[in-house]
Amino acid sequence: MLAGEQFGRLFESFERTAFRLETLAVYDVEEEADEFRRFLAGEPMGPEWEDNPWIRSMTDRGKQVARVHVLTSPLTDYLRYELSAYPGNISAGESIGIIDLADGPGPALPDHDFWLFDDREVYRMHYTSAGRFIGAEPLTSPRLPEYRAYRDAAQTAAVPFSEYWERHR
Repeated sequence: MLAGEQFGRLFESFERTAFRLETLAVYDVEEEADEFRRFLAGEPMGPEWEDNPWIRSMTDRGKQVARVHVLTSPLTDYLRYELSAYPGNISAGESIGIIDLADGPGPALPDHDFWLFDDREVYRMHYTSAGRFIGAEPLTSPRLPEYRAYRDAAQTAAVPFSEYWERHR
């Protein structure tokens, strides 16, 4: 499994496209703890919320970044926090869709997160039960068609984030 810097290098080395399927209601990200606390307290979030520099670092080089988040309303505090940051990701060039299972059953998708890079590499994300990242498991190339199909089904079923947020904010 890849973690830390080794996993981070994937975002520098992909050439064209990166897609993520997100499935958790809570992610326990140590680096977000202070920002999450500020969000819950209603404090200002800072300029990176207006235009996410991490996303911008990829899209400014002509790369496409997309995600679909599968969730169920009502939103957890963490999801309210994460979704509140999405407009800055979109400003930086990320395409984001939402599948809310409270609106009805979604397409047949895995019950885990994954990243698909350039339609050539897929990594299954592993987390603890509390949502802390453990590592990314590279899946073998025979699994690529399956995960491409998951991506396509998720993107087809997803509501654009702006439409979702307008209804659920």
